[in-house]
Amino acid sequence: MEHGLLFNALIYLAAAVIAVPIAKKLGLGAVLGYLLAGIAIGPWGLGLIGEVEDILHISEFGVVLLLFVIGLELEPKRLWSMRRAIFGRGAAQVLGVTGALCACAMLAGIDWKVALIAALGLSLSSTAIALATLDERKLMTTPTGSASFAILLFQDMAAIPMIAIVPLLGVAAAEGSEQGWLGVLKVVGVIGALIFAGRYLVRPLLRIIVKTGMREIFTAFSLLLVIAISLLMQWVGMSMALGAFMAGMLLADSEYRHALETDLEPFKGLLLGLFFIAVGMSVDFGVFMAQPWLILGLVAAFLCIKIAVLYGISKIAEIPRSQQALFAFILSQGGEFAFVVFGAAEAAKVFSAEVASILVVVVALSMVVTPLLLIAHDRLIAPRYRADKKRQDDKIAPNDEHVIIAGFGRFGQILGRLLAANGVKLTVLDHDPDQIDLVRRFGMEVFYGDVTRIDLLHAAGAARARALVVAVDDIDDSLKLVDAVRRTFPDLKIMARARNVTHYFDLRDRGVTIIQRETFEAALMLGRDVLHELGFGAYRARQAASKFRMFNLRSLDQIYPYYKDKEQFLSVAKQAREELEAMFALDAELAEDDKQNGWDGT
Repeated sequence: MEHGLLFNALIYLAAAVIAVPIAKKLGLGAVLGYLLAGIAIGPWGLGLIGEVEDILHISEFGVVLLLFVIGLELEPKRLWSMRRAIFGRGAAQVLGVTGALCACAMLAGIDWKVALIAALGLSLSSTAIALATLDERKLMTTPTGSASFAILLFQDMAAIPMIAIVPLLGVAAAEGSEQGWLGVLKVVGVIGALIFAGRYLVRPLLRIIVKTGMREIFTAFSLLLVIAISLLMQWVGMSMALGAFMAGMLLADSEYRHALETDLEPFKGLLLGLFFIAVGMSVDFGVFMAQPWLILGLVAAFLCIKIAVLYGISKIAEIPRSQQALFAFILSQGGEFAFVVFGAAEAAKVFSAEVASILVVVVALSMVVTPLLLIAHDRLIAPRYRADKKRQDDKIAPNDEHVIIAGFGRFGQILGRLLAANGVKLTVLDHDPDQIDLVRRFGMEVFYGDVTRIDLLHAAGAARARALVVAVDDIDDSLKLVDAVRRTFPDLKIMARARNVTHYFDLRDRGVTIIQRETFEAALMLGRDVLHELGFGAYRARQAASKFRMFNLRSLDQIYPYYKDKEQFLSVAKQAREELEAMFALDAELAEDDKQNGWDGT
């Protein structure tokens, strides 16, 4: 069909737009909505889509983007601090589930090779489903989220040796002994190249692209970067998702981190949704209908064993009691890499085609069941711990309150240095790559981005910020940012720099009450010095500046209600000037008294 691609895209989007809102409305969650949409349009539903395998491969790029974005949020030092959780809890989960499943299979009379590979594949969980669930429930910063993420990261790393050992147990056991060492060298070389490129090549390239001022080219480069790294990792036989995670982690301390994240977010969301749709389409109900009770029994046994092991791990992982069952349910399903492991096992003649088909259906059905388990948890288990959950949430709430400075020119720099010197945690946003590069050399955390984009503020943590300081140069951008923040973050305290009196009044109209005119205080200080140099005593010069400051601020309050009415505005302003002249005339009469009080000495 000439327009087959567009027609398929129409079907996917229509299925998602119809199924997901209905599922959310019924309390079933977005993931189950996507899965049901896939089942409905797939070969065993309405049969609208046939090329399920191709779509699954394309949509896996959503998982890759997800891991890249997660990597952007995880600096190497934080990853190092998680090493015990990753290799401790992660290894415990994989070995525990593998051992339990393998033992049960061998007791049922299954060959040990088949039992081992099947158990290894089933020990892996779905990165896409687990992370999407954690993100949807705002659990990423909780002990449940940290433990889940550590286990998922270990699983992604463990999938590589799992796939590597499959041929050793198959018919071609003696194949490629030399290739093993060559493969290891290729992997080490690629990882080294990634580290070098992330440190010394990618940032200069991003800086050059940013200077073009074309946002679509920046987005195109973001996608190019992730795709290139993913294909490179696939070439050496590693997980594309793990490679993307490493690349994101190397850019975690980059000034372009938030901009990359916000540009890739829409692609990540759409492709993840497509992935879940593809999983729903891939459920082979022909295999299921041939042996329904066997497959249902395998799914039930698999989930029970895996949940039991995960629940045991939650006891030693410092997860709150109220979230231990939730943790086990989130990681209970089979994972995307299980399809790869089972495919490799079939190719190596460890599995027969029938066994591989049955296991693939078991994994797919476990993915479909996971949202149902979470619904059961919310309705049956969570209510028992509601009071306890509130107490735990109070304990585990992240203490990451910070101040966001939007705009880091001459005004923002002085403010930022003052706050940083007094221990205030800052997130600084600016759009000038040269300025950012210069400031970062002195150890200041600065990020590239258009501060008027509300999605960038989301990524920068505006929902958790203590305050936002609007210090951008452009007046229109300043007002646009304040309007957007007022709509999206109504409780966020806003403080602003005003370029002139009109800007000051416009900010007041928007409810901003803490405002500093950028040249006002400096002009007063210089004026005081000029008076002193012209022969005014130190006290008299200081008093003149102080009185002028108080009078000017009071007059602004008087003029503000009329600044849109030109005639009234001019009248009030003229009256204010006359009052100021009268004040200084009185000051001149009192000058001699000031000297006699001794305040005019040097």
